[in-house]
Amino acid sequence: MVQDQRGGLGSLSGLKEADQQLIRLLADGQFRSGSELGELLGVSRAAVWKRAQRLADFGLALESVKGKGYRLSSPLQLIDPDHLQALLADRADLHYHWVTESTNSDALALTGPVRRPQVFVAECQLSGRGRRGRHWRSPFAANLYLSIRFPVVGGFSALGGLSLAVGAAVADALRSLDGNLPVTLKWPNDLWINGAKVGGVLIELAGEMDGQVDVVVGVGLNGRMTALQAEGIDQRWTDLASELAVMPHRTELAGAVLSALLDMLPVFSAQGFAAFVADFERYDAVKGKKVKVQSGDQILEGVAAGVSADGALKVETGEGLRELYGGEVSLRVQ
Repeated sequence: MVQDQRGGLGSLSGLKEADQQLIRLLADGQFRSGSELGELLGVSRAAVWKRAQRLADFGLALESVKGKGYRLSSPLQLIDPDHLQALLADRADLHYHWVTESTNSDALALTGPVRRPQVFVAECQLSGRGRRGRHWRSPFAANLYLSIRFPVVGGFSALGGLSLAVGAAVADALRSLDGNLPVTLKWPNDLWINGAKVGGVLIELAGEMDGQVDVVVGVGLNGRMTALQAEGIDQRWTDLASELAVMPHRTELAGAVLSALLDMLPVFSAQGFAAFVADFERYDAVKGKKVKVQSGDQILEGVAAGVSADGALKVETGEGLRELYGGEVSLRVQ
């Protein structure tokens, strides 16, 4: 079931249906004259100009050339919600937005019991969140922003290592697109390629009832992002378009990632992270390396020694083996 909300968020985002129509017409990156656009949209050339100026608010660079008209400086690949739902078949319900505050927030806002996975995908997030409350850069139609709300049996205690299992599933999906892609995982939430961050995982809890807890699994992946769109990112980053031999359409990318997660989550619900330790270790970017871990005012230094069956990071220190869990923990590779 696709719940397509392309036109329902104008009051929230300022991206009105008229703006959406203009984006669709310009998505291929080809020039279109003001008169042609006006005729297709049923408005004057002056109205076309006003609408075109608003696209900059969503990080879309527009070129205007006398005698040629308007075009986007970079073509856009809009996600096709009908095709994406077909890829998911009847495994989940899809909720698609052009612009939203965040896909995790949408998933958390659901009311009533979740009988099967609910998937949320957006072209743009106004308030995308990363781990520890950090802002996640979410330019329009550049990257992948998705969340799944999923019921897990066993309550809160059964969730240890979930972000690691999610990371391994996403890494598997990316490797299915390019078997030579050197994707790795930095405990507990980051996806790396050659030491640069390409994505992240955010796990949030939606409530517990009768031994079942609803979790929201959020994934952000850099797809094709310009340096201007990435302004403000305070660490090394890369995107899939720069790393993959062939960059798939964003709909296909979303389908591959979601399918991998929908395969993984039922197994995790039944068996926990113990079933995914080996999967994570295939991609572990820090095992065997010197690390510095900060939790509050405490700093621990040592050598990363892999992860435990409940997702803890094992660190060999001068005082013996320590096990550390996620939350407000910062990990640096030295």
